[in-house]
Amino acid sequence: MDRSIGVLVTQLAPGFERWDELLSLIMRAFAPMDGVIDPPSSAHLLSTESLRDKAGQETAFLALQDGRIAGCVFALERSADFYVGKLAVEAEFQGQGIGRRLMQAVEDFARNRNKPAIELQTRIELTANHATFARLGFRETARTAHQGYDRPTSITMRKELK
Repeated sequence: MDRSIGVLVTQLAPGFERWDELLSLIMRAFAPMDGVIDPPSSAHLLSTESLRDKAGQETAFLALQDGRIAGCVFALERSADFYVGKLAVEAEFQGQGIGRRLMQAVEDFARNRNKPAIELQTRIELTANHATFARLGFRETARTAHQGYDRPTSITMRKELK
């Protein structure tokens, strides 16, 4: 059931200036992973400046609820697909279909750019995320280790677009 009615999902507009608000959203959304995933999330490396740079290299989508940023996702165009990263939804809005709508925006964008797939990585420890992405049509394609680790730390998941 889509309970995200009233939420506008839109591509990040030129002239966007709410970088502090966007960074705060990402940090709050990724905070529950602290102490759960190893190594820690790369979200901790973000700053308002690096987030602005990221948005200059990738396509970002926002979910807005009455003007408030309720969620975001970034998509990096690669030669054969889009890589999806930093999907974040405010805790109070989770479970309302906002993440699904943000992912749909990336899918639609990828199709419009004639890309046959979208891909993402999720951490080994985040089993609920694996199930959520599987329900969205993603399938595991690889397990990889961060530098310095001798065990898999991430699962690569891919969705073929029809």
